[in-house]
Amino acid sequence: MAARLLRGSLRILGGRCASRAPPAVRYSHSGGEERLEPSSAKRLTDIGIRRIFSSEHDIFRESVRKFFQEEVVPYHSEWEKAGEVSRELWVKAGKQGLLGINIAEKHGGIGGDLLSTAITWEEQSYSNCTGPGFSLHSDIVMPYIANYGSKEQIEHFLPQMTEGKCIGAIAMTEPGAGSDLQGVRTNAKKDGSDWILNGSKTFITNGWLSDVVIVVAVTNREVRSPAHGISLFLVEDGMKGFTKGQKLNKMGLKAQDTAELFFEDVRLPASALLGEENKGFYYLMQELPQERLLIADIAISACEFMFEETRNYVKQRKAFGKTIAHIQTVQHKLAELKTNICVTRAFVDNCLQLHEKKRLDSPSASMAKYWASELQNHVAYNCVQLHGGSGYMMEYPIAKSYVDARVQPIYGGTNEIMKELIARDIVRDV
Repeated sequence: MAARLLRGSLRILGGRCASRAPPAVRYSHSGGEERLEPSSAKRLTDIGIRRIFSSEHDIFRESVRKFFQEEVVPYHSEWEKAGEVSRELWVKAGKQGLLGINIAEKHGGIGGDLLSTAITWEEQSYSNCTGPGFSLHSDIVMPYIANYGSKEQIEHFLPQMTEGKCIGAIAMTEPGAGSDLQGVRTNAKKDGSDWILNGSKTFITNGWLSDVVIVVAVTNREVRSPAHGISLFLVEDGMKGFTKGQKLNKMGLKAQDTAELFFEDVRLPASALLGEENKGFYYLMQELPQERLLIADIAISACEFMFEETRNYVKQRKAFGKTIAHIQTVQHKLAELKTNICVTRAFVDNCLQLHEKKRLDSPSASMAKYWASELQNHVAYNCVQLHGGSGYMMEYPIAKSYVDARVQPIYGGTNEIMKELIARDIVRDV
């Protein structure tokens, strides 16, 4: 079984063997090695903990951690000034097998399991480098093409996206339509066999660097419900009438390129339609739980990073003749934070397991996203407080973690919308 899991997994990077993701095969960890849960581990970010993972995953995690430490951390401050990461990083990530992990090999992906792609989300959080938009590209954009694309679309886009040579984005949000996707105004009208696309989008992650964008547009205004008249289109960089606005100046996520996109009489061939006409809203509802789980896992991983960063700080910082780690109020706050983090990690790990088995429902994904992103902001606030004045200085990692956390309860559907989705499931008739 181990040989099967690691089939084709070794690649040489910098003179060392680096693992690719374990293939997406079903296997059980029961009866295997005993693994600590985070509550009992030396550090919350240790490799080799959490029962949902295997030793093959540990090898892959070591490789991913090494990649972020060597290829991302040293350059991230420069990318923050530029408002984007380098395209070379995307190609390096592709060569390392970090993109399209959970996309089937037959579609041009790596063919790894969901837990392997989750490792890339977590390790990016542990590096405290939010710039690379790998997770959106691999685990939000690519699944739409894999699940709903034609054979030609799959063959044209997915292999290039796995290699990091084609960067993907998805354009849902508009100036007047955020969490309310039924309020979309961008529209596409038939002209013979072609479509003419008009409208604008905002707050688009990977928007500036994007080579292909999945655009949400209205294609039928006559239907009773707007949800039944929405379609998805694949719009490529360079198409006449498609322009990118300036990179947006955000509070946090400074190295993550975020842009406005404009579409003025963009002529799209019939082959640009992704899936069936007027089925776009249905596709969005099918894929949003994974996006929300992704946000939840990134959020709880950021909590784990911030906790360890703060633990290290309070054990070194001295006040009143002793390290502040020996002050009871500090100890009690750390105890509260660790308990909240470990409880949330258990729930998010459960959601990861459910999703791996295609059993994660929308209310559970909404709970994970809402709870973990709220906790991320709670942990960020308290960890800055425990750093004192130093926590307000951007030279300290915790300050960057604080501003990067604020958007988590907003995108992927605001947490107010998450509560609405959870509540609907609670009160609906059985």
